[in-house]
Amino acid sequence: MLKRIRKLFGGKRLNEGTRIVINCEKLENRVALLEHGSVEEYGVERANEENIVGSIFKGKIKNIEPGLKAMFVDIGLEKNAFLHFWDAIPQALEDLQNEHDETLEEVRKPKKKQQKRISAKDIPSLYPIGSEVMVQVSKGPIGSKGPRITTNISLPGRFMVLMPRNDQFGISRRIDDPKERARLRKIMERLELPDHMGIILRTVCQGQRLRYFIRDLSILLEQWEKIEDEYDDNPAPHCVFREPDVIERTVRDFLTEDVEEVIIDDPEMAERMKDLVGQISRRSRNRISLYNSPEPIFEKFGIQRQIDDAFYRQVWLPCGGYLVIDETEALITVDVNTGRNKGTGDRMILETNLEAAEEVARQLRLRNIGGLIVVDFIDMRSRKDQQQVYKVVKERLRLDKAKTQALPISQLGLLEMTRQRLNESLSVTTSEQCSYCSGKGVVMSTMTMSVEIQRKINALMYRKKGGVNNLLIVVHPEVLQRLKSEDTEHIVDLERRHQARFTFRSDPSYHREQIMIADADTGEEFRI
Repeated sequence: MLKRIRKLFGGKRLNEGTRIVINCEKLENRVALLEHGSVEEYGVERANEENIVGSIFKGKIKNIEPGLKAMFVDIGLEKNAFLHFWDAIPQALEDLQNEHDETLEEVRKPKKKQQKRISAKDIPSLYPIGSEVMVQVSKGPIGSKGPRITTNISLPGRFMVLMPRNDQFGISRRIDDPKERARLRKIMERLELPDHMGIILRTVCQGQRLRYFIRDLSILLEQWEKIEDEYDDNPAPHCVFREPDVIERTVRDFLTEDVEEVIIDDPEMAERMKDLVGQISRRSRNRISLYNSPEPIFEKFGIQRQIDDAFYRQVWLPCGGYLVIDETEALITVDVNTGRNKGTGDRMILETNLEAAEEVARQLRLRNIGGLIVVDFIDMRSRKDQQQVYKVVKERLRLDKAKTQALPISQLGLLEMTRQRLNESLSVTTSEQCSYCSGKGVVMSTMTMSVEIQRKINALMYRKKGGVNNLLIVVHPEVLQRLKSEDTEHIVDLERRHQARFTFRSDPSYHREQIMIADADTGEEFRI
């Protein structure tokens, strides 16, 4: 991943200042990847929450929906998992190309004769209702939707991904050196795999010796054997393999040669990480350091401030411009504004848009937001400037582990893109709906509430037709202040019109939009 970052800076090495900082607490573990002090990746894992993406289950087919071309599978969770017909068919290598942050190139054809191709119409007979199936979670539950699963099982290791049910072989296209690719092909030919299995060599395997691949493959094969035993010995639904926790995933996916050091503030976790790293490379153990200062580790490295700033709706840019990011369940909108940028003309607009292009890509990773994303850049008259901004977006998106696709800037100045969403965004996992505004983000103004109260009183008095002459109205203190000051004449006119008396009281416990109207004589509350 970090080699791709270098390309954006003219090929300079960035391992100076490249750190992984891990904060371990009783309720939460946090991991941040720093580049020269800037947070580029951020992840959170909580004690009472489980990340099931990558976990493998023995499931039972509950029902089949031919119209949706999908099956619903019980894997032991609250909601049945969604299995599309095409995810239930053994697929070619290209269908796995984006599952592990690797773009693949097929390098070796399976030696066995190809089987007859299976089509969607064959699925109901292959997987009848009640049958058991081994599946892997490819996308966690989001909102009201259950998890998405696949029968294309893959086990990621340090240097490779084992595909126990797919006999294809591949090397990441991100390894672009022809000599290195040729060397890795020879290594793959020397690896001994059981029949009907395949592997993907990951980007991190560049320059590694054969013994590391043999060791990694041995670990993965042993892991697969345990999964098969677990599958055979337990009834469905049952979890046969759980995705490793944040410590193991950090060792597996992030601890590359480009990382200068890993700093962790928990002694037990530090020793555990050293043991895990020692299985791969003894020299790498020295890059893991225990942080034992009383100052919180995220404060020490300036991470907490960056995280706090990054999760505001408004994000400032170095030039003085800013982004406004709004997130819904399916659509993310990003508005780019010049803000305090004191420049003028096309050059100022281009400068703001270029900084915005970099920050948008970073924010998508930090917030873990995905779906359909629309970025409204400041209008650029020059097509050359538009292409320059689009190029920066594409380059920065290459750093993203999630699958992304971006279209050129349209005539309206909009950039449309999609980002793969495997889990809930961090804003969803770390926050909950506002108990006051119920997620709307706004509440009615005091003027609006005054108008609503007068309407309700008027309607109620006409409905009662003189049967009620004395009303008690309880409202929020701010609303009462409006009624007693600016709208006093309107209330007096309303009393005169209905020949009644209205008594207003405030209650601090009331919501701004809450109203209670009752008969002041009997205490009967009216339905309004």
